[in-house]
Amino acid sequence: MSSTTYRRLTRDQMAARVARDIPEGAYVNLGIGLPTLVANHLPKGLEVFLHSENGLLGMGPAPAPGEEDYDLINAGKQPVTLLPGGAFFHHADSFAMMRGGHLDICVLGAFQVSVTGDLANWHTGGADAIPAVGGAMDLAIGAKRTFVMMEHLTKNGESKLVERCTYPLTGIGCVSRIYTDLAVIDVGPEGLAVVEAVEGLGHAELERLTGVPLSRRPA
Repeated sequence: MSSTTYRRLTRDQMAARVARDIPEGAYVNLGIGLPTLVANHLPKGLEVFLHSENGLLGMGPAPAPGEEDYDLINAGKQPVTLLPGGAFFHHADSFAMMRGGHLDICVLGAFQVSVTGDLANWHTGGADAIPAVGGAMDLAIGAKRTFVMMEHLTKNGESKLVERCTYPLTGIGCVSRIYTDLAVIDVGPEGLAVVEAVEGLGHAELERLTGVPLSRRPA
């Protein structure tokens, strides 16, 4: 099937798809980059507690233009809002929440995810790469479920879903679900299973683009 017969999801469409899978009452950390967009797509009235590793619980969506308060930022230094009942706390307390298994879901970006759910999301060997893994490893292992939100292919057209990660690992076997601009894919004992793909993208073409075996999740 030709790639011209389907349309990739935009970043906001990807964020909206992730938001659909966040249940009422969940405690959720949104990682730096693409995952921060999820906050803008959570339905109004849905009680979800957004956590930030720099010491916030109860974050709301991004502020309206002109209403930014740069004393109120997320871990990516982006201005955020605070919902009624939101709380500030010490960085160490924030990491205690992450490491203690108190988060239901974390949503992280990635450079690579392996067929067994290994995550590489902090270093590619580039000269401008960040110097340390930061809180990503604590989130990936500490949260009850780790979602990855990323583009399916690199700028060079290489799949970010791989047999084995070639970049330094953030966590081993930690990813449970992957959201890309082409598909939603579960990670399980038997490997990768496609939950859904964008309209017009057949399974064979998706598997060809991905470069690793993909099963279909039973309906």
